[in-house]
Amino acid sequence: MTAASGIEDAIQMLEGRWKLVILFHLFGGKTRRFSELERAIPAISQKMLIQQLRQLEQDGIVARIVHAQVPPKVEYHLTEWGQSLCPALDELLTWAEKRPTPKRRRRPARA
Repeated sequence: MTAASGIEDAIQMLEGRWKLVILFHLFGGKTRRFSELERAIPAISQKMLIQQLRQLEQDGIVARIVHAQVPPKVEYHLTEWGQSLCPALDELLTWAEKRPTPKRRRRPARA
């Protein structure tokens, strides 16, 4: 496998508008109920939250716990492998914070 295809696979697991936001709410060993994630990310629809969580679960990044009770209680937490992503994402944040100020293009002088 080439580095390019490896990074493509990694990015595919994390692509999606909300996946990284969801992960940040679960970092640090936090377990969150579905409703807590909904409240923590108010701009996400319930359908999208379910979809993104399912994909993260299928990829082995997030684990889902269903408690047998009425009403149903569903909780999510990062797997050990998912938690190991924290340092990489911290580095990504550090990198983004160091972004140089974009240079403005000079407008041509008006005649």
